[in-house]
Amino acid sequence: MLPAHHDAAAWCHSTCLALPGATQDNPFGPETDVFRVHGKVFALLMHVPRVSEHMIVNLKAEPDEVPLLVAEHEAVLPGYHMNKKHWVSVVLAPDVDRALVAELVEDSYDNVVAGLPQRLRSTLRSLGPGQAGRSLADG
Repeated sequence: MLPAHHDAAAWCHSTCLALPGATQDNPFGPETDVFRVHGKVFALLMHVPRVSEHMIVNLKAEPDEVPLLVAEHEAVLPGYHMNKKHWVSVVLAPDVDRALVAELVEDSYDNVVAGLPQRLRSTLRSLGPGQAGRSLADG
């Protein structure tokens, strides 16, 4: 459980898991939550002190939108430890624009889902919000 001063991070965590078929694991250790849909990463939630005192979330974005997002929003940075052409990091300070974060989370999820094979995309339509789908390992 995140400390109280990480309310924005806890909210972001819940927002990611509310998406159909979303799952969360910790392949890099307990300090990094990785969110996936059908095994493909759409968000990483972590604390990187050299980037910010606050938690950050890495999200996939359209390459032509990345520079605009970074230029227009103080909370949006080039993706930490990711391909900066395709990923952004959002600083989850207490005053972060949650509508912006929710939109970026959904866009990241949608970008990843769009790259899935049709048979996997169709399984997501039958799931309600927050219902996990089968992982790729399940066959």
